[in-house]
Formats: sequence, structure tokens, C-alpha cells
Amino acid sequence: MDNASSTADFVLLGLFNHTRAQQLLFALVVTIAFTSVVGNALMLLLIARDRRLHTPMYFLLSQLSLMDVMLVSTTVPKMAADYLTGRKSISRVGCGSQIFFFLTLAGGESFLLAAMSYDRYVAICHPLRYLVLMSWRLCLQVTAGSWILGAADGLLQAAVTLSFPFCRSREIDHFFCEAPVLMRLACAHSSVFEYAMNICCVLMILVPFSLILTSYGLILAAVLHLRSTEACKKALATCSSHLAVVGLFYGATMFVYMRSRSSRSASHDKAVSAFYAIFTPVLNPLIYSLRNSEVRGALRKCVAQGISLAGRIPSLCLGFCVSAK
Repeated sequence: MDNASSTADFVLLGLFNHTRAQQLLFALVVTIAFTSVVGNALMLLLIARDRRLHTPMYFLLSQLSLMDVMLVSTTVPKMAADYLTGRKSISRVGCGSQIFFFLTLAGGESFLLAAMSYDRYVAICHPLRYLVLMSWRLCLQVTAGSWILGAADGLLQAAVTLSFPFCRSREIDHFFCEAPVLMRLACAHSSVFEYAMNICCVLMILVPFSLILTSYGLILAAVLHLRSTEACKKALATCSSHLAVVGLFYGATMFVYMRSRSSRSASHDKAVSAFYAIFTPVLNPLIYSLRNSEVRGALRKCVAQGISLAGRIPSLCLGFCVSAK
């Protein structure tokens, strides 16, 4: 039994069935995922091309966009392929890879959001000391730290989760391999690991979330002392939109990773996981970037360059044909 457990594939039951309503939901989810990838890829392109956006704040935004592109790409292509082909099996290596990459990106994003909140705190509360308190060196250090801590968490949880024997049904009632869901299939006693997972989640989720709340609390205190009503409204609108996305991301991850096995529901886990793995990434370009005047300016410039290049193509082709003759 242990040998079979170590070699047999798992089966992902997926997120949707093949009813008419579920097919429409599948199309909607794929459209949202595609929009998320395109929106975040566009952010990466704009930040890379426009020198005005080569600042620590936009570098952190570019890393957030990169993580979101990879996060969606970790789960949605496999889910879509399984739904369209009916082949729902996934190997242990594939399952471990999904756990590793998903936790690496989700954990890295957790710390990156905390770094971004600190960046906003320095920019609003200490603008004259911004280049000192948020130097490029510190920016690169916190970014590297976010990736490394996320990868360490992903590697640890993937290795430990797959080390358990799975002698029950190998059907995973989910649309991707997620450590808490996979642990339901384990036939060994896993309470120690679940306890360690909860401690890990405190470090990976609650600590960054507390730093974010502290940063925005200090920002709010500073904003309330502004004499300009317009500036106060603008700052409050920005902070509230940022906190909305942060609350959605951290609330969903805490719901999935910080509950006991007895209180888990497969349908709830799938819905919440889809929310923060697919829907939240599409909000980040809108909330953090596309509402920004500098990003909109870079987008207009990029579009104008594209239109100009497209207008030059016929004349370039005509010139090429004439020279060929």
C-alpha cells in the first residue's frame, strides 16, 4: 500500500462540472485569468520601458505584477486543460510543483505587500527622506527576501506534505494541489504538521498583515492632519483601495490556511482559493497602478508609439518593395 501510495497519480476533481451554467462560469473564470495576465504583463512592460517609472515604488509594483502572472499561470492552465480534455490526473511531482510555486508566490506576495505599505508610509509621512529611508539597496533586499522566504515556505510544505502516505482515495476535491486539501487524504497522523503549518502561517500572513495595518494606520494619522481637504480625500481614497485589496488577499489566505481540519469544507476552500488565486491578481493592476497618473501617462505614451509605428509600416513596406525592384 505504501508503494502504491508513492507512485500513483492524484486526481483533481476540478472547480466546475459540465452543466450550461457551469460552462459559462468556466468561461468567465478563464476570461478573468486572461485579463489578469494581460494587465499585469502590461504593467511589467510599462515599468520596464518608461524611465520615469524606474523608482523603488514601481519596482515593487513590477515584482507584484510578476508574482501575479506566475500565480495565475500556476493553477489556471492546468485547470482549463483538465476541464476541456477530461484528463484530471496529476503526478506527485506535478502536485508538489504546484504546492511549491503556489506557496512561493503567495508567501512572497504577502511580504511584498508589506514592503509596499512601508514604501507608501515613507512617501507620505517622510517625503523629504524618501531616498534615504527607501533606498534602492533596501528595495532590492526586501524584494529578494520576499522571494526567498516564499520559496523556503513552499519547499518546506511541499516536501513535508508529499512525505505522508496517501492510502485513501486519491481524488483531490479541488482545482489544484493545495497543501491543506491534500492533507485530508493522508492516512498518517498529521496533527503535528498542521500545528507547524499554523505557526508558519502566523509568520507568513499575520506578521506582514500587522506591518501593513501599522503602516496605513500611521499614514491615516498623518493624512488627518493635512490642511488641504482635496489632498486628504485623495490620500484616503488611495489608502482605502489599497487596504481593500490587502484585506481580500489576507482574509482569503487566512480562511484557507489557518483553520483546523474539522472546520474545513471542500466547496468553501475551492471558492476562496479561486478568489485569491484568480480574482485578486486582476484587481492589483487596477488598484495599485492604473489609477496612478504616472502609469496612465506611460500607457498613453506607449499607445502613441504603437500607433505611430503602425502608421509607418505601409511606407516601410512600400520602400522595401521599391528598393527590391
